[in-house]
Amino acid sequence: MFRFAYPILTLLLLLLAGIFPAGAVESVRVPADASAIDLTRWVENYSSQGDRIQVSTAPGSDGIVRRIEVHARESGGHPAWIVFALTNDTDEQMERLIVAPHFRLVGSGVIWPDLGSERIAEITASQGIAPEKEESTDADVFRLTLDPGATVTYVAELKTPKLPQLYLWEPEAYKDKNTSLTLYKGIVIGIAGLLALFLTIVFVVKGAVIFPAAAALAWAVLAYICIDFGFWGKVFGSDVNADRIWRAGAETVLSATLVVFLFAYLNLSRWHVRASHVAGIWLMFLLALAGLAVYDAPVAAGVARISLATIAAVGLILVLYLATHGVERAVMLIPTWLLLVVWVCAAGFAVNGSLANDLASPALLGGLVLLVMLIGFTIMQSAFASGGVAHGAITDVERKALALTGANDIIFDWDVANDQIFVSPEIEDQLGLKRGELEGPAASWMDLLHPLERDRYRACLDTVLEQRRGRVCQDFRLHASDGHYFWFRLRARPVVGQDGDVVRLVGTLADVTDQKNALERLLHDAVHDNLTGLPNREIFFDRLELALVQAESLAELRPTVICVDIDRFRKINETVGVSAGDSILLTVARRLGRLLQPRDTLARISGDLFAIILVSESQTEQIVNFADRIRRAISTPVTFANREIALSVSVGIALFDPQWHPKREDMLKDAEIAMRHAKREGGGRIEVYRPSMRTQGSNRQALENELRHALERDEIKLFFQPVVRLEDRTVAGFEALLRWRHPRLGRVEPAEFLPIAEETGLIVDLGLFALQRAARELAAWQKALDVQPPIFVCVNVSSRQLLRHDLLTDVKNVLTRTNVLPYSLKLELSESLVMENPEYSAQILGRIKELGAGLALDDFGSGYSSLAYLQRFPFDTIKIDRSFARSQEALGQNDRASMLRSVVALAHDFGMEAVAEGAESESDVIEFSQIGCEYAQGFAFGHPLSAADARKLVGAAAEPAI
Repeated sequence: MFRFAYPILTLLLLLLAGIFPAGAVESVRVPADASAIDLTRWVENYSSQGDRIQVSTAPGSDGIVRRIEVHARESGGHPAWIVFALTNDTDEQMERLIVAPHFRLVGSGVIWPDLGSERIAEITASQGIAPEKEESTDADVFRLTLDPGATVTYVAELKTPKLPQLYLWEPEAYKDKNTSLTLYKGIVIGIAGLLALFLTIVFVVKGAVIFPAAAALAWAVLAYICIDFGFWGKVFGSDVNADRIWRAGAETVLSATLVVFLFAYLNLSRWHVRASHVAGIWLMFLLALAGLAVYDAPVAAGVARISLATIAAVGLILVLYLATHGVERAVMLIPTWLLLVVWVCAAGFAVNGSLANDLASPALLGGLVLLVMLIGFTIMQSAFASGGVAHGAITDVERKALALTGANDIIFDWDVANDQIFVSPEIEDQLGLKRGELEGPAASWMDLLHPLERDRYRACLDTVLEQRRGRVCQDFRLHASDGHYFWFRLRARPVVGQDGDVVRLVGTLADVTDQKNALERLLHDAVHDNLTGLPNREIFFDRLELALVQAESLAELRPTVICVDIDRFRKINETVGVSAGDSILLTVARRLGRLLQPRDTLARISGDLFAIILVSESQTEQIVNFADRIRRAISTPVTFANREIALSVSVGIALFDPQWHPKREDMLKDAEIAMRHAKREGGGRIEVYRPSMRTQGSNRQALENELRHALERDEIKLFFQPVVRLEDRTVAGFEALLRWRHPRLGRVEPAEFLPIAEETGLIVDLGLFALQRAARELAAWQKALDVQPPIFVCVNVSSRQLLRHDLLTDVKNVLTRTNVLPYSLKLELSESLVMENPEYSAQILGRIKELGAGLALDDFGSGYSSLAYLQRFPFDTIKIDRSFARSQEALGQNDRASMLRSVVALAHDFGMEAVAEGAESESDVIEFSQIGCEYAQGFAFGHPLSAADARKLVGAAAEPAI
């Protein structure tokens, strides 16, 4: 009978609901200054109303209650409904937002939890403006408009039977709340992401098993937070229903990773095999639960939440149990796990609705990140801190030390607490010290240590005390009683007490003196020659590179490389044997070493080739003199087995030039080229490297071809060497000199290309070029300067030019076009050139003199001219050759001065002025002035200058006409 009563009663209730509509609702007054009102408790819920509902409105200002009927969006359904009323008592129109969150952790439940969904399908107002739905990803938001003094009843059609929360927000307040919450969410997500990334990096670096477990937990927390904060849906564009699956899966994975972490951190597999089985089964169950989330997300989430609470409780029991049994890791985990238990309890109160504050959910998620951070700190401390050894383990260490004593190792034991060092007596016997002299405070070793190792020894001990972990491996020297030093290697490790401080440093000392000496011998042999003991090629290049680097910043430093090779050394070896050859090499090495200064370097490059880095001399003349001393020192015969062996050497010099020698190998190569050039010339010679040596002989034809185009390519330049008036040390004139700047070979010396030009006839074009350019420059100077006597320029004339009938025409054209002052453009002819055909020379020179050009007799004293002919030539200047002027070594100082004075007097008797070449020093200048020379030229007054530098020297600002 009662079996049919329930269906009949249900049908009767439905009929009554259709006949008697829902009663009037109580209105909620909306103050103007209220930012938010919780409407959840003011809402009347209706279900099983069918696809329409009739409700009585709240009484208006006139007290009238009206009835309204609202139809569902889809006919035939049975949605749930809510009804609420709002009253605006103010005189102003209000705009408010109805907000129904899709998901709330608070009150979501444990069994079949509410994982979120869309809440309100549509809201209907009894009067006024219809509510407008606004776009929002995490809540259903409707904008309401309340007229002044109006009471409006709202009927909302729900999409789910349950409505966790309904709020009425002032729009700006709701916007501010969302902004603040978004900032908080961003901070929490950022911290969680950095923490997960950091633990992953530590796992890659360290590789311990606890790090991947902690990293997995951190990533699971990050995923859960992203889903709960709605970040996941914004990135992947998922809807609310998909978020329910992601949320259930994230909670399941969070439980699983917490199980993995607890198992890995406490290393439960070593306690009992059943622990591994239980953990494995539990983990497989949770992973299967993650798959269930796709089909029934609430069930999976509910089981995951129960599992999380179970893990927290079981984990607390395990941690406390292992901590009481002396497991250090469990002790370190107690504070963190207690906080986890507190968090689980707070989360339980929140999901059951006991903790209903709106800040509960964000606070719980922030606390979850904090828990992961504490877990990270805990595992970092556990993994990187050295495991302590209790005082009770000292006995075991002593037993190991006894075993090392049997292996003949020296025991080293430092009692840190008492600051006492104990070492085996063998080391004291080796050093010649009294028994117990090495025992005492650690600082007592300072006097015995080598001064270079004291700071390192002190820093090593301080580091051990500070870090409380690691191993010590240090090499140092100890001073013996006889003054010698012995090398020892200390291998030790700290012993940490229960309080975490170092209580002892225990290890061994090993004598490594023989190893160190062998290593030093190997290093010495690697960079020194085995026979002579001199540096080899490697150390030579290292020191040469250092000298070149220093030369870049020190202008006075000009390193020079000198190659010395013994002539016919192979023949000496074949004649008298290899032993004699070795003896000769040793003799040559000693003789060369006695000539060097401490700053210089002597090395044996290969065989009988020696190389010198000369930095003690910087002047070219001094360097050449040094090379000559080398040649004379080695030329002394060597006696071997009652037999004298004559020696001679070929010397090659590479002077410092940054443009020629950008690399260290280039400088040695150039010195070798100069040395081989000296050998080709017969040996026993000194040669200074010139770029033309690289191509001399085989490239002579190529050089001749390139010389033919040098003028066209503007490679030939005119330089000017100053001629100084000795009376007042002013510049009286210049000698024009040709220079060739080859684009590939660099600077080609005149001694290389002028003979080729003389043989091929190109000297005529070069001479005319020099004459024209020199005259143009001279005209520009004289135009800019008004000095008396005027500045002059001397231009050399070759034999081919002198024999050409066009010489007179060329001189006349140049003088006419440039308008230089008479006799200021001087033609220089050598003494030997004039005396080849005296009659013809006298005739040509006379006609040149008539044109207004000056004449200078060059290289006077180097030939064999007749005074009778010399009187016939119309020269106005005699230039005394430098070899004649510097013949002090052959004639003696007094005889040389007398001869120079006679030459100058002879020039004056013929009405000529005297120019002394070869003024290399101040003493030369004074001497030339005392013997009556009017002019002098040489390096004492500077090297040849470019046209621009010559203009600056004389003070002529005008540019020459081109």
